[in-house]
Amino acid sequence: MEEINIKNGKLQWKPGNMVYPIPAVMLSCGDNPSNYNIITIAWTGTTNSNPPMLYASIRKSRYSFDIVKKTREFVINLTTKDLAFQTDWCGVQSGRNYNKFKSMKLTARKGEKVNAPIIVESPVNIECKVVEEKDLGSHVMFAAEVIHIQADEQYLDKKSGSFELFRSNPLVYSHGHYYELGDHIGKYGFSVMKEKTQKKQVKVNYNRRK
Repeated sequence: MEEINIKNGKLQWKPGNMVYPIPAVMLSCGDNPSNYNIITIAWTGTTNSNPPMLYASIRKSRYSFDIVKKTREFVINLTTKDLAFQTDWCGVQSGRNYNKFKSMKLTARKGEKVNAPIIVESPVNIECKVVEEKDLGSHVMFAAEVIHIQADEQYLDKKSGSFELFRSNPLVYSHGHYYELGDHIGKYGFSVMKEKTQKKQVKVNYNRRK
């Protein structure tokens, strides 16, 4: 067991990845049904607003790495509590040995703007085209432009017109474990809202969750 080093009430650790929680997503790739694949990754996130861009970092040894490098397309599929088993399985098994869509009974459908497939069961499918790649060491970071998004209509509040992703029970990853999200705390800017407006917003969110 490694010696525990505590200084001024803080554990002292060597450098590592500790930006948690983060999304656990299923990245789907391939340009035809014969090479469609899914890889679960947590090293992904937003990088730019205009144009909308994100990144996905993939180990060079992974089966999906060569597919993404060749096709320069992929889809980020957000995951949910109901998809937790499939999310984990697609992260620990290799597409060299399994047809992951078939094994996990997930539905592949060609993207609207890319050849890569979306996972129909996912609440949000983010279609991306790679614009740059950077070898960082253990992983290669693929920077990609978001060119289209598909979202499950069941999470659209038709009265307000807002998309309520929280109703899908999003899945997040934290230091080797999966979690569902907890209670709503506030919306962007709530810290500077007038008290009356803040109370009204809390009431609206409560009613939506009922």
